[in-house]
Amino acid sequence: MWSYRSFPRTMNPHRILLAVTGLSPQIVTETLYALCVTQTPAWIPDSIHLITSQEGGERARLALLDPAHGQFPAFCRDYPEAAGIHFPPENIHPICNAKGEPLNDIRTPEDNALAADAIHALLRQLTADPDKELHVSIAGGRKTMGFYLGYCLSLTARPQDRLSHVLVSEPFEALPDFYFPPATPRLLYTRDGRPIHTREARVMLAEIPFVRLRPLLPPDLLANDRTFSAVIAAAQAHLQPPHLRINPRCRELSCAGATVRLPPQLFAWYLWFASRCHAGQPPIRCSDADHAEFLEVYAGITGEAAASFEKTSAILGREGFSKEFFEQKCAKVNHRLKAALGPIAATPYLITAQGRKPLTRYGLTLAPEQIQWDADSKLAKA
Repeated sequence: MWSYRSFPRTMNPHRILLAVTGLSPQIVTETLYALCVTQTPAWIPDSIHLITSQEGGERARLALLDPAHGQFPAFCRDYPEAAGIHFPPENIHPICNAKGEPLNDIRTPEDNALAADAIHALLRQLTADPDKELHVSIAGGRKTMGFYLGYCLSLTARPQDRLSHVLVSEPFEALPDFYFPPATPRLLYTRDGRPIHTREARVMLAEIPFVRLRPLLPPDLLANDRTFSAVIAAAQAHLQPPHLRINPRCRELSCAGATVRLPPQLFAWYLWFASRCHAGQPPIRCSDADHAEFLEVYAGITGEAAASFEKTSAILGREGFSKEFFEQKCAKVNHRLKAALGPIAATPYLITAQGRKPLTRYGLTLAPEQIQWDADSKLAKA
């Protein structure tokens, strides 16, 4: 199982503890105790962020952050290594409705959708900076909030990010007065009046393995303000088996749940390879390729009167395909596909070099039935 200990540290990233909380703000200090005291080596966050409802936020501010009686200042006094953690009230992020008003609770399907959007938006923001390292806890809040937090982390996480649930031994788990084992143990009482001693409390961290989908998804999926449901729909389409749809009229490729537009020459280049693949023709060597085939496709895209076509036609008419021209066009198309789809998701759609030099041939690896042409395309009728 991957551990943060295996993450190569060439710098000191900004460490963030992120949690969802509801009516039990205790999970924040319990998780802090597990990270800073129980765990070896300790993982001490630089800052803490919470996602919660209006009531959950009020409880967190009063129970955790009150300067005189708050449990977070008490934790920092007992465990000085935590004294530098930044946890101001503005790091408590309420889930709000369309009017920007904090929700008092998460009860309806509409509330759940707002919670999902808020959680995804904050995670997208916090994971945008590669110099930040997240530890995410799903121990608090309603079950749907914990699920959304874990699911959104799966979509956004980098290698350095972790997910966990804090475990507290009975009878301390449900005890309102227990926030962490204090440095000087003390006596507490259960709900039925039974005395218990904090020296008996055990606070443990259960790390949760999860799949990091971020490298498989197109970069723009996390670069805008899409709703959580829209991101899930796009991710699902992106992870379907390879299927390429070509629209020559608009110079668009639809693949992996995304639309890719290429400049005319590069689109014609890819179209040429796609038409060969669709027709069941084998990959080709540069020295064996017929530049007239490519020019015919290129003319169909731009028209023979286009300046760019005339320039390319003149060059190829004199020299044919040079090795540099041929390999450069393949590399440029592949670069565009990787930038649009992500390096992993783009793989099935790339123009691939096959075989060893000097017998290397180039072509698509898709099956003919995985390529579809728009109905009005001449190639669709061929």
